[in-house]
Amino acid sequence: MEFTASTANLLKIKADCLVLATGKELSDTAKSLDENLGGTVSRLIKSGDFTGKAAESCVVQGAQGNFPRIVLLGIDGALSAQKIIATVAAGAKSVLSTPSAKVLWVADALGNDAEWRAAIIARNTVTGAYQYKGTGKKPTPKKLKSTVVWCPTKSAANATKIGLNYGSAVGSGMNTARQLGNLPANICTPNYLASEAKKLAKGQAKLTTSIVKEAEMKALKMGSLLSVSAGSVEPGNLIVMNYKGTNSKTKPIVLVGKAVTFDTGGISLKPGRGMDEMKFDMCGGASVFGVMSTLLETELPINVIGIVPAVENMPAGNATKPGDVVTSMSGQTIEILNTDAEGRLILCDALTYAGRFKPDTVIDIATLTGAVIGALGKVTSGLLSNDDNLANDLLNSGTKSGDRAWRLPLWEEYDKQIKSNFADMANIGGEAGTITAACFLSRFTKSYKWAHLDIAGTAWMSGPQKGATGRPVPMLMEYIRSKVVSD
Repeated sequence: MEFTASTANLLKIKADCLVLATGKELSDTAKSLDENLGGTVSRLIKSGDFTGKAAESCVVQGAQGNFPRIVLLGIDGALSAQKIIATVAAGAKSVLSTPSAKVLWVADALGNDAEWRAAIIARNTVTGAYQYKGTGKKPTPKKLKSTVVWCPTKSAANATKIGLNYGSAVGSGMNTARQLGNLPANICTPNYLASEAKKLAKGQAKLTTSIVKEAEMKALKMGSLLSVSAGSVEPGNLIVMNYKGTNSKTKPIVLVGKAVTFDTGGISLKPGRGMDEMKFDMCGGASVFGVMSTLLETELPINVIGIVPAVENMPAGNATKPGDVVTSMSGQTIEILNTDAEGRLILCDALTYAGRFKPDTVIDIATLTGAVIGALGKVTSGLLSNDDNLANDLLNSGTKSGDRAWRLPLWEEYDKQIKSNFADMANIGGEAGTITAACFLSRFTKSYKWAHLDIAGTAWMSGPQKGATGRPVPMLMEYIRSKVVSD
């Protein structure tokens, strides 16, 4: 899909569809267009068919002028980043529901940040066009090929071009994560993810991939991770993707993404209802793939390492049992009270492994606890961190990208709940499951700045629209890009 910026005379641009972002009161640009369109916009407002409220969209067919169809996009009340993003998403959805091949956006009334606005337009257009492919499902290709964003000045056009390139790359990265998450678990196995990581790096000078197999994990004494894969015929993999965008002496950001390609709960078996959605338990790892894919497109001058512990959690005669004690790579012992709290068991060894890269920052991403849905619902991800500046940077990146998080505490009172009589710690606590899970992980992250994102509520949708969302790729990319700017 092509994205371009234009400062040409609006009345001379031809497109299959015009998206006009406007409120009830028309701007000078909207008034000029309305006159060229025979008063179409003002008549709809006068009749009450278009109120101009934020995220309201109205498709008008057969208008006069150079545009056979118009999408009127309401902006009144779109004062926050979240409201603007929702408004743009509604516009993109309306455009993609038409047979338009070329669309022209006139959205300068949506805030003053041309670059950010363009990024949101491109991202939502790309993600809106996503369709699952594979397993016999035949997608209906969208006809949209070209998106032009009109700009009133050359400086705005230059900023818009940057935003369009960045936004389309983030959208593609989200779609990469969504596709991996949506694949069934009999296809998307730990070995499949390893193969996809190698494909991603093929022919790429800035990205290398290596796979740590179970024999090497055993030599590294990753007893915690291996305790999860023990009951499955599918071998576990520790996938390491290394993006080198700048001087090798620059400390990397390390992303650690949980990838349980299917989670039965192990011996602590989950209820059968809805268990099909446990194929989404690898969405943390999928988001790391999405970020690495985006980095390749944007070529940001920064070093980022993606670590994806990939396993399948199954019940079997040789599976780990409740009450078993295992030794992690760090040497700390863990009493496994519940085998369905397996994500933290693979993450803790991956977090220990991350330390060998002497990271600037480590962020783990995991569909870790159902408790986070009880606390925050499906709107925002849970965030916990041992560093206030890192936490604030991620919160700000979430707000700017519309991919928000909410910080929860990591207090000593919660950490006491994972005390064990038979090991250094237990793998579950009592109350506040999201927090005690993060307390567990924090015991393996003492040597560096670390943040944990619990995306169990935001990584996928249930019901008729069931599918992976691609979150938190936008937040992570905004954070990574902000580090480039600040450095």
